[in-house]
Amino acid sequence: MDKELLARIELPRHIGIIMDGNGRWAKKRGLPRSEGHKAGANTFRRICDYAAELGIECVTFYAFSTENWKRPAQEVASIMDLFRDYLDEANEREDENEQKGMRIRYIGEREGLPEDIVGMIELLERNSADKNKITVNIAVNYGGRNEIVSAVRRLAAKVEAGELKAQDITEKSISDNLLTAGLPDPDLIIRPSGEYRLSNFLIWQAAYSEFWFSDILWPDFTPDDLDKAIIDYCKRSRRFGGI
Repeated sequence: MDKELLARIELPRHIGIIMDGNGRWAKKRGLPRSEGHKAGANTFRRICDYAAELGIECVTFYAFSTENWKRPAQEVASIMDLFRDYLDEANEREDENEQKGMRIRYIGEREGLPEDIVGMIELLERNSADKNKITVNIAVNYGGRNEIVSAVRRLAAKVEAGELKAQDITEKSISDNLLTAGLPDPDLIIRPSGEYRLSNFLIWQAAYSEFWFSDILWPDFTPDDLDKAIIDYCKRSRRFGGI
């Protein structure tokens, strides 16, 4: 993005990105779906680094949903291998991530993930916990409805234990028990691939988000496309239910 333009606009604090279209990208090229996921992983790295350069406070990438386990076992295995590759690389790039001030977090259910991946996630989170320029959330084994159910269960347990009165539960109480607690709600949600739905992504947090849709498949998504989404966002008037 042009530096002069960047200085004039108010960037979204938090961007959510639904990384969609890897399989169709591969199919168009006569390649196995695993190649599409590899290409999508490369795009993730580029966009992640570019968001840090722009000064975005937080980006949440939707990588693997709780429903994605229904895909063919071979495809799921290839996606898990890509997670391993990324985690290895990210831990090796610790010094580079420190220079960028990049904190990396995983949101989603860890139960059900391979044990070695959980261990690698925990190591990466520990190593980047003190970084504060940009927070990168990677949603793995994540489902928005499940996230809300888990938050409500935690609140119900407090009510049952006498630590909280039911009438004292507020929207903030629920937000504080979500996986994104402490972070701003997403200002902008981007979905490439020509689909026009949330697919169970940040459904509580996205109540007042702006949406940007594109027919571009995720592996073809570029920093220029992110610029277009941000510039379009900056032209909108967010009223949050007001006039």
